[in-house]
Amino acid sequence: MKRIDENGITADTGRTSRKSRHTEEIPRPISEHGVIGNLKTTALVATDGTIDFLCWPDLDSPSMFCALLDPENGGGFELAPHIPGARPIQMYIPDTNVLLTRWLGDTGSAEVVDLMPLLSEDSKVQGRLIRRLKVTRGKAKIHVRCWPRTDYARNTPRFEQAEGAVFITDDNGLSLRLQADIPLDLSEGELTAVINLKEGEQIDFVLDDLTSDEKEAKRLTTEDITAQIKDTIHYWQQWAGHSSYRGRWRESVNRSALALKLLTSKQYGSIAAAATFGLPEAPGGSRNWDYRASWIRDASFTVYALMRLGYQEEATAFTKWAADRADISHRGRLEIMYKLDGSRQVQEADLDHLAGYGGAQPVRAGNSAATQLQLDIYGELLDSIYISNKYGEAISHRDWLGICDVVDHVCEIWQQPDAGIWEIRREDREHLHSRLMCWVAVDRALRLAQKRSLAAPFGRWIETRNAITQDIWENFWNDEKKHFVKAKGSTEVDGAILMMPLVRFISATDPAWLSTLDVIGEQLADDSMVMRYKDADGLDGDEGSFATCSFWYVECLARAGRLPEARFNFEKLLLLGNHLGLYAEEFDCKGNFLGNFPQAFTHLALISAAFYLDRALDGRYGQWRA
Repeated sequence: MKRIDENGITADTGRTSRKSRHTEEIPRPISEHGVIGNLKTTALVATDGTIDFLCWPDLDSPSMFCALLDPENGGGFELAPHIPGARPIQMYIPDTNVLLTRWLGDTGSAEVVDLMPLLSEDSKVQGRLIRRLKVTRGKAKIHVRCWPRTDYARNTPRFEQAEGAVFITDDNGLSLRLQADIPLDLSEGELTAVINLKEGEQIDFVLDDLTSDEKEAKRLTTEDITAQIKDTIHYWQQWAGHSSYRGRWRESVNRSALALKLLTSKQYGSIAAAATFGLPEAPGGSRNWDYRASWIRDASFTVYALMRLGYQEEATAFTKWAADRADISHRGRLEIMYKLDGSRQVQEADLDHLAGYGGAQPVRAGNSAATQLQLDIYGELLDSIYISNKYGEAISHRDWLGICDVVDHVCEIWQQPDAGIWEIRREDREHLHSRLMCWVAVDRALRLAQKRSLAAPFGRWIETRNAITQDIWENFWNDEKKHFVKAKGSTEVDGAILMMPLVRFISATDPAWLSTLDVIGEQLADDSMVMRYKDADGLDGDEGSFATCSFWYVECLARAGRLPEARFNFEKLLLLGNHLGLYAEEFDCKGNFLGNFPQAFTHLALISAAFYLDRALDGRYGQWRA
């Protein structure tokens, strides 16, 4: 059955076929995605025009679309122009997080603009997704399919037809409105249409998150949507324009900064580690974690990276959020991660009903690592707070008292074994990186107290810092092997050791460090890709190379004066980014993406490596000095 709308656009309301792309094992690889967001949540848009991952209304809420993890049952929102032989291209509007997906063919061309506007606090709409599809040349048949599956694809919502819109509700309080320029067929838990468009014609889709009593909230006109697209582009370009980075690789650095910004919470100041859950670190394996939380470690590193580019606002917001966590903690003890609102991370649960990306099961939501002891988080937090205070807003008296509690706690526990930065799920050990970051925590607190003339137990803190230094040299330097080791009693190295010169515990040209760097290169590096470790970690299967360690390795090479090698490796890593310059957590042996996406840890390490390497190549070895 076909209808003609008021604009003369032909719409076929018959049900579209569910076949085609969904017959492949991985119809949309991780790398074939862009990300959009509104500083509240994010969505992944595949190069075929499908939004196949979206948690709603917040980034750490249950998913509404997760076809990325289950193509048949996960839910998604597909806009698919059928243009024979069309070439798909995806790009961002320059210096924004507004995504443009294009299809270029002999008989026609089409494009979709995807964005999530940043709404005002007094808006009756809690969140909004805009999709504008336009045929730019010739003609095209557009297949539309929207099949939301709420609560991690455990529920199929109800649809209610209204004039120019469809209301979507479920038993968990979901209240959405999908506004469309065309009639949509409601059948079998999905909304479908087939639209024939010719050059110059466009259709808009607007998905709004409404409160239950706001069903009559204003529907957007074409002019309203155009204005919101322009406003969103302006916001992102203005934000990107504040970057102070003018060096080589500016496009890659700016894209990484924009990706990090998408992971920040405008409401809380917290910063998520990644936008997704359940994407595997090993093909078909069980290492499928949820990274939609604010790790103290990852968020602190993110603040440091953004501060290097001149972004103070994000640093100040996170510092206040972190200080609140310290204020309500028990005698300075912090959790390793929190939900974005600052509450405790939810318990890990297996979503066995989801097929998993490439069959990788179980798909997990929540993260049991939240219960682990990871002593390194204190160092990353104090380092970011120190830098934020050194170059930005001074810490308040109340927040300083909370930080003192944290440092006093570190002085008591620094010798304890822990799970370490890699969250190993086996017996705790005394890890070099954890010991190192305890040293950083005390060192940065001392420096901050001195810089701001703050009251502090200097004697105790200095004594602890010296004791940690002595302990590292006595227990983590292997004189027979002539390199540092990953854990007390071990003879192995791991990627976390690369942090030693980056936090200025040791000179980057110290012979002890250079010999360690060589061993890391020999044992963990596969060309430019560097693994975290090689020994057993208590989990099934093998993981890939860790992108963060790969960029840390580049920076260590540069700091050691090995600039040609550092630059060559860096350029190789840039080629491993996807078509938009985005990265996941890991690479397989072919350089394909593994793990959650986009990953903050990777992008902040890219920024750090580019920042130092660029200065070193110019002969400007100066850096932010502690």
